Amino acid sequence: MVVMGTGPSGLDETAIQKRLALAGNTGPGALLRNARVFGIAAFACLGGLLYGYNQGVFSGVLTMPAFNNHMGVYTTNQTKKGWLTSILELGAWFGALFAGFVAEILSRKFSIIVFTAVFIVGVIIQCTATTPSGPDSILAGRFIVGLGIGPLSMIVPMYVAECAPAEVRGLLVGLQQVAIEIGIMISFWIDYGTNFIGGTGEGQSDASWLVPLTLQLAPALVLIVGMVFMPYSPRWLLHHNREDEARKTLALLRKLPVDSELVEIEFLEIKAQSIFEKRTTAEHFPHLGKPSAWNTLKLQFVAILSLFKTKPMFRRVIVATLTMTFQQWTGINAVLYYAPSIFKNLGLSSNSVSLLATGVVGIVMLIATLPAVLYIDKVGRKPILTFGALGMAFCHFLIGIITARDQADWGAHAAAGWAAVAFVWVFVAFFGFSWGPASWIIVAEIWPLSARPYGIALGTSANWMNNFIVGQVTPDMLENITYGTYVFFGLITTIGAAFIWFYVPETKCLSLEEMDVIFGSAGIAAKDAERMKGINKEIGLEALLMGKPGDSGSEGKISGEKQPMEELEGSDTEKRAHADAIEKAA
Repeated sequence: MVVMGTGPSGLDETAIQKRLALAGNTGPGALLRNARVFGIAAFACLGGLLYGYNQGVFSGVLTMPAFNNHMGVYTTNQTKKGWLTSILELGAWFGALFAGFVAEILSRKFSIIVFTAVFIVGVIIQCTATTPSGPDSILAGRFIVGLGIGPLSMIVPMYVAECAPAEVRGLLVGLQQVAIEIGIMISFWIDYGTNFIGGTGEGQSDASWLVPLTLQLAPALVLIVGMVFMPYSPRWLLHHNREDEARKTLALLRKLPVDSELVEIEFLEIKAQSIFEKRTTAEHFPHLGKPSAWNTLKLQFVAILSLFKTKPMFRRVIVATLTMTFQQWTGINAVLYYAPSIFKNLGLSSNSVSLLATGVVGIVMLIATLPAVLYIDKVGRKPILTFGALGMAFCHFLIGIITARDQADWGAHAAAGWAAVAFVWVFVAFFGFSWGPASWIIVAEIWPLSARPYGIALGTSANWMNNFIVGQVTPDMLENITYGTYVFFGLITTIGAAFIWFYVPETKCLSLEEMDVIFGSAGIAAKDAERMKGINKEIGLEALLMGKPGDSGSEGKISGEKQPMEELEGSDTEKRAHADAIEKAA
């Protein structure tokens, strides 16, 4: 889950108060007033449902006798089993690398359609893998599914955030995480049900594994058709100089007249952000300032590399990448990908019982995740992450101790086996309320405004790459070091707790400027704020919010004369002159 934003200050606070006065307060009432946006967000989050479903569905399929007969060595050789599972994450990592580029060129709306189509192709390849080339088709299909899922995991929250009004944005973006958890839970229970098709032994039908894989097509087809009728992101429209369309789309989303003051405020806020991004790019990367597909692609990688050049920014890189690394090495995806196998290794009597216990994992994770948004801004990130990591480590150590003591004869120690299963459920609960949402919040909010898109992309890349590695090595670990697997994850998670407590600063309720002081880069956020202040004044947003009509030549803009984006931006020389004027005025 990606959650954007830090504490407001200055004109931002004024904008918030004015917007709330016009739109009403936040909370459930705000959802009712923005029912159309809520519907669009919920629909787009079908992408999160697909992501979650894929995270969970293969764990049950891997244990089905019919699938094992079909795949041969790929389910008996643990290294190949790891490759079969993790190849989806490798595809997701590759896809995520280009997600931002495609979303910027094609629009958020059509990039969701394109990557859902890629996902569908991958599912079809898997579902037609009943020939002797079955293993190769499953591998190819899972890689292609990953190429679709990785970008969707980034673009759907981006689309929702850009369509949602500020007073419900956090809640609506949080729908993505809830959709993921629901997808995981549904996949576990579908696996449990289809496991009985044709019996649970050697006579099991291929439909037992084909049905759960094929069912993914239903929400994917609904998503791809429905997105055709969804609006464009207003931010994307405005960023591409389609201002009239952006205004009309904002009015449509808010169910307000185009000339509404609330629509005007939000329009100017988005416009200010767009101009800010373009001018910052022109200053930091002047050779990439001209808008083109090639420059947009290069900008992602050049901007990410620039984060490594100064000590304060490199510290942010360490926080983002290691937080995502420790999140994966808590072992959460080892559980999600191999839960039935883990439960079987803990002495559960049959594959059906293991799948039933896996279904409980999905329910526990969903229930634990839901209340996270209620307290994370009250308690803070560090206490939640540290407590969650220590809780998960404790569960790992206990499971390791029980396994080491009783794995030689689970039949004689059935109660111990169920105790270990219960601690797996407790482990999932600890993850659900802590590292599930909080790690993404940390990665999103530590960056200055000008570096945030690239910093989040870097953190996401670290997440997918470690996700791939965990999926690859877990089967070999479970087979070769058995209880040592849990001890290993417990030790890594304990180190993660120490990393959060001693190295990561508390970011709760901090402004961008305060974040800069903590990371030792005081001035970056202040410079960003000064630039944004000049832009707000230039386009008339400050005058509109402060009730000073006519200030800074903005009278015409507010009364209805819409100034084109190109005119505002001007030439590079004009941009530099404008920046110099702001600095002198300051």
